[in-house]
Amino acid sequence: MIRQMIRIWTLVIALSTVFYTGVANAHGKVSLESDVCVRNMAGSMVHLSTYQPQHDPEAEYCTEIPQQGETFWVVDLVDQALRNMPIVIQIVRGSGENISETVTSLYSTNHSDGVIKGEFNLDEGDYTMLITGEGVPPLRYEYPLRVQMVNYADTLRTAVPYMIVLLLLALFTNQFLKWRRVQQ
Repeated sequence: MIRQMIRIWTLVIALSTVFYTGVANAHGKVSLESDVCVRNMAGSMVHLSTYQPQHDPEAEYCTEIPQQGETFWVVDLVDQALRNMPIVIQIVRGSGENISETVTSLYSTNHSDGVIKGEFNLDEGDYTMLITGEGVPPLRYEYPLRVQMVNYADTLRTAVPYMIVLLLLALFTNQFLKWRRVQQ
């Protein structure tokens, strides 16, 4: 009986460990082709990173910004061709078809190192960052930004492994109690 309980709990712990490591949602150390923060147009690529050091000094975000307030952003112009053309960066309120007013904009002509930096202070809501390379033809990249908004799909994906472990614990406990009743 004790051995069976040890086996059951070992299995439960092993399964919960497997599910827990599957919850990791990291941004860094992925190839450019797999990075969700990279936009590719006509062979030219840009990469966006956002930071909120006042909340978490080590965290890097892409389009899901966890808190409203001061946010630093960095646009990496991956391709050399983009580094030689003027770049316009706009942040507008709304996303998709619901784009309204321009919150802030930046015009950059000197970015030979391929990096354009800035900061913005946004309230809760949906925004879009538009990056336009003024070449021939012009290149336009869009990043939808969600500031301090709950993403229910991600929340559900995070919660599912824990719910499965809880259900397995309930099942194993139920089976053990039935087995114990039969033994008595």
